[in-house]
Amino acid sequence: MDEGVGRSRRQEFTTACGRRIRVGEFRVALGSRAHARVTLDVGPEPGGRSRAWAGLTPDEARAVAHLLLRQAAEAEDEGAAPVPASQ
Repeated sequence: MDEGVGRSRRQEFTTACGRRIRVGEFRVALGSRAHARVTLDVGPEPGGRSRAWAGLTPDEARAVAHLLLRQAAEAEDEGAAPVPASQ
């Protein structure tokens, strides 16, 4: 089985706490078929070593995007709510 690497494109940004997050596309040719993956690379915090990497199918990437958007909306809604006074 021939293995070849196709194109790879990445976009990245740095979070408020200094982690670099890279999102990309990776295609691997196995024989006559190409398999596309969306890559997610969460780099370490400044001075740290922890990191995470995932290669997701397009459907999995859409599911993660949906979850992130839902959590972002909930965080914004909670941020707009008044904070109860301490008793």
